[in-house]
Amino acid sequence: MVNNQTHLDAVFSALADPTRRAILERLAKRRLTVGEIAGGFPISQPAISKHVKILEEAGLLNREVVGRVHRCMLDPKAMSAATSWMDRQRRYWNAALDRLSDYLEKSNSEDTTTRGARRNDD
Repeated sequence: MVNNQTHLDAVFSALADPTRRAILERLAKRRLTVGEIAGGFPISQPAISKHVKILEEAGLLNREVVGRVHRCMLDPKAMSAATSWMDRQRRYWNAALDRLSDYLEKSNSEDTTTRGARRNDD
């Protein structure tokens, strides 16, 4: 469980940065070299390399090294783990909010019935 938590923390931390999210969006279309990724951003290639390393450590991408060329591709497993966690949270909160809604409707209905009974007694 701790290992899974640590992994999720790394995934969400990596996704918290807009540059890293933009890198993932580009990689969703096709594999890119680090140089190709850097070409689309107003920051240096070393800065992009640091972002790529964080994404790689979080398991969000894989890097294939052929000679001096580093080609990056998405790894959907890490995103799948994050999506599963969010789905569990969504189901929990939807159920909790449904119970609250039912309680409030029942409470409101009882209040209306009680008020109506008092008026009839007057």
